[in-house]
Amino acid sequence: MTGPTAPAAPPAAPAGDVAARATAGFRQRYGAEPAGRWAAPGRVNLIGEHTDYNDGFVLPFALPMRTVVAAAPRDEPRWTVWSELDDEPVEFGPAEADEPGRVPGWAAYVAGVVWALRAAGQPVPGARLAVASDVPVGSGLSSSAAIESAVLAALVDLGDLDLPAERWPRLAQRAENGYVGAPTGIMDQSAVIRGRAGHALFLDCRTEQVDQIPFDLDAAGLAVLVVDSRAPHRHADGEYASRRRSCEEAARILGVPALRDIDPAGLDAALAKLPDDETRRRVRHVVTEDQRVLDTVALLRANRVREIGPLLTASHASMRDDFEITVPEIDTAVEAALAAGAHGARMTGGGFGGCVLALVDASAADAVAAAVTAAYAERGFAAPATRTVRPAGGASRLA
Repeated sequence: MTGPTAPAAPPAAPAGDVAARATAGFRQRYGAEPAGRWAAPGRVNLIGEHTDYNDGFVLPFALPMRTVVAAAPRDEPRWTVWSELDDEPVEFGPAEADEPGRVPGWAAYVAGVVWALRAAGQPVPGARLAVASDVPVGSGLSSSAAIESAVLAALVDLGDLDLPAERWPRLAQRAENGYVGAPTGIMDQSAVIRGRAGHALFLDCRTEQVDQIPFDLDAAGLAVLVVDSRAPHRHADGEYASRRRSCEEAARILGVPALRDIDPAGLDAALAKLPDDETRRRVRHVVTEDQRVLDTVALLRANRVREIGPLLTASHASMRDDFEITVPEIDTAVEAALAAGAHGARMTGGGFGGCVLALVDASAADAVAAAVTAAYAERGFAAPATRTVRPAGGASRLA
């Protein structure tokens, strides 16, 4: 079955072996062929951290690494999902899907999508699903948004649902916020669903307007090196939530709908109205980070890709000093990459672990990766994982 709203697969969807693993898992678990396979990528955020839930601006791009869901409909309103990460399948029905928290663990992301669709009045089809992925879990590359979006694409197609793709990011976000309980903004799902190869996604998180910004690394002789710090990354922990609460309280005190509404020219005056230094630092990060996103977009539009490096590095300093969301492994990776010649480097993701990205000359990517690995060894950290990435396409049905 092919739904009318699912995006078509790009000509060379980079799913590879992960699609074959999802198909094999479906056959082994259910003894049948899937009706189709749907893929959604991870994402990396080029710049714009903790601005999304402040109605601000972000600039992520989709990654070649993908989560693939092989699925088929069933006659009754029940859902069974198997993942290669946990050989025991999870089955749930409407009662569990309609009560946030009833389905625990990784399967909560699947149940959350069913919950969000049902809450939106959509006739969600029962289904059997098998999940495989090469998006690293817990690294800050949005493995959660990838599974949500792949499942959402599958259910939309299987149920022939009248649901334009423009609505998908908000539904996937509701699944994560309302069912799983992680207070994330709209950025991850937007990048995973609406990403385009060779482009970064400039997203206004208030209006949800998107603009595809050319990000041609090859033409500039550059690469983005992603370093998985191996430090655990958890979106639903208290630190993320506390910073969101702090930002919302600051907006209330300042009498604005969100921190996005603070003009950088009036930042000092706004900070003077806040009651403590910690809150002032949180606000300063968000306001200056929004401006860094706008400045990065302007440079990319002018094809001045190399010049965004200092903005990336300034973003990291702000996250380290004002928002206080980095950890020693992350800071070490940034410092080592810069010392080895990176044009800019920053943590990417919600913080307290996860990944670093560095803008490097393509010819120097291996040397920068080696320098980061050596710095980790000197500090006694577990060896990081490194890879170069290019902007890829978003969620799609695979051929």
